[in-house]
Amino acid sequence: MSTPTSALPTQHYVDTKKHLWLLSLVSPFAAPLGPILYLWTGQTLWLWLFLAFFYVGVPLLDVAFGQDRQNPPESAVPGLENDPYYRWITYLLVPVIAFGFFFNVIFLATHHLAPLYWLAVAITTGSLLGFGLNLGHEMGHKKRGLDRFLALLTLSLGGYGHFSIEHNRGHHRHVATPEDPATSRMGEHIYEFMLREIPGGFKRAWTLETERLARAGLSKWHVSNEMLQTTAMTVILYTVLIALFGWPMVPVLAVVAFWGAFQLTSANYIEHYGLLRQKLPNGEYERCAPHHSWNSNHLVSNLIVFQLQRHSDHHANPARSYQSLRDFPDLPSLPSGYFAMFLIAYVPPLWFAVMNPRLVKAVGHQAKRINFKPDRRSRLKARYSLL
Repeated sequence: MSTPTSALPTQHYVDTKKHLWLLSLVSPFAAPLGPILYLWTGQTLWLWLFLAFFYVGVPLLDVAFGQDRQNPPESAVPGLENDPYYRWITYLLVPVIAFGFFFNVIFLATHHLAPLYWLAVAITTGSLLGFGLNLGHEMGHKKRGLDRFLALLTLSLGGYGHFSIEHNRGHHRHVATPEDPATSRMGEHIYEFMLREIPGGFKRAWTLETERLARAGLSKWHVSNEMLQTTAMTVILYTVLIALFGWPMVPVLAVVAFWGAFQLTSANYIEHYGLLRQKLPNGEYERCAPHHSWNSNHLVSNLIVFQLQRHSDHHANPARSYQSLRDFPDLPSLPSGYFAMFLIAYVPPLWFAVMNPRLVKAVGHQAKRINFKPDRRSRLKARYSLL
């Protein structure tokens, strides 16, 4: 395994970002803030606040503040992991996301807006659910029952409660292999990936949960099926919202839930694009290492997304909490944080122009280390002169 980059001195270690992690808590409040300011001022410009901040402002801040490559010393990690301050930030984000979701969907269902502004708020709200998925990702890896329950509750807002099952027991096992529907392949654009990843993740979660219950001697329809539990939560929630606010709520929930799911697709797409774990002589894949994920150390966006962008350490050491994740030398690295990379991914020719050369360089021009889209393998090998 790769050795981490230099850590800060052990003696009297202080997390210099400790209070900056609050950005992960307060930044998502930009989602309901736009509609609130619109109701206060009548100015439709505010409805673009969230999208402008995250997809223009944050990439610019990433450029301005640069990258943070410092790691905490290993001797300080137990203290960081056990400090309740970091855990409470995640707990407090749950009501922030829930408030933003309910405020915005009710706003959309009860106010007449021109289609462009309606879409801006719907995408904003779906993006907020993306933050909920990231929160569910962070808490879903924890052993504490409260963390796992809050993860399930947050994920149910967007009808994506199966994520924890699929991610923890499926994606982490098969990541960076052709067997993983949540790993994108070289030459596969994000819209092709979406059609493979979204249904593939759901099917794998259902299979995994069915197998778990079978080992316990229970039917897949047993009440302890976590997929049935979270689906019931979503159905009850959406039914109540539609009953209270009428049929205009139906397209609102449909678009918001879809865009929330697409945010997870976007993250999965950029996190392992084209990277491949090697098969061992026994037919098993090598252990997931830091170089099997794309990494980003951009400071501002990492502070906003619980350092999800240090994805290399997360997959190599999934039990580590966000405040303890490390950088490693010579990792496949993204040129910017996730918010800018999402926009690049949404334009496939631009994505291929930016990322294919980086991928080729990251694997040392070795075709055997690339996870190709099968029907584009020969063409890509020829184009990039791969060995």
